[in-house]
Amino acid sequence: MSTVTLLEKIYSNSQLKLANRILKSKFKGLQVETKISGITSRGWIQIDISGEDAKVALHYFTDEIGLCPAHIDDVKKFSMIRGRVTALDKNRDELYVDIGVSSPKIIYAKIALQHLQAQLVDGRKLAFRKLGELFGLCKNLPLTVKILNIDKEKKHLTAMLSEKQLSQYGNWIKSLMDRLVILGSPDYELKLALKRAGLNRDVLNVEHLGLFEFALTCKLGTDAAGLIPKLGKNLQNATFTVFSPKKILQSLDYSTTFISL
Repeated sequence: MSTVTLLEKIYSNSQLKLANRILKSKFKGLQVETKISGITSRGWIQIDISGEDAKVALHYFTDEIGLCPAHIDDVKKFSMIRGRVTALDKNRDELYVDIGVSSPKIIYAKIALQHLQAQLVDGRKLAFRKLGELFGLCKNLPLTVKILNIDKEKKHLTAMLSEKQLSQYGNWIKSLMDRLVILGSPDYELKLALKRAGLNRDVLNVEHLGLFEFALTCKLGTDAAGLIPKLGKNLQNATFTVFSPKKILQSLDYSTTFISL
């Protein structure tokens, strides 16, 4: 039996059983047993894998979900890792991303404001707070980063947004449709909340960003921020953030009728 830590987070103990069922469902027909054995202090899921097809399950978790690089020695330069935003340090103008490193101490991958400006807004000198508002950057938001530098002596990691992450944002902007990102809610609760609020016609698609993180694609002309009060009644423990292509394009002085991205 092997135990690994997945790059998936639990927001409350009540989500443990559901997460266990979701992960087990990935291996129907295989001779493998998976069981959540614990949760780290930062909410990462630890899972035991056993059985004849354990290697198949391990490959799936590695390739499709990702494993926490527990030690800084496990982090490779230029590797792509899907972490979670843990803090926006406005004093240092850095975005902190938790990628699971806990040894020799907890170490976050840090993205400098200059990198965010270059990658997200064509180098425009937008303030850190403004970038956060435009792109919905908030705690626990899933982000795929590219490791740029590893300083083991100073226990420091620097990163930038990965090509995969930029491609996602680029596609979202080109669509011209608002996204309402919801963090910390199970899939069934989200679907029930949409039904109760009568918003199924306003939402074209529900995109999975993680086990308990989703992006709702709003119908063209629907304001994502306007959905928050309606959904918040039934998703009281969730966090909401908005991704608005219109506002992003306006900040870049681009017309929404012609996008040169």
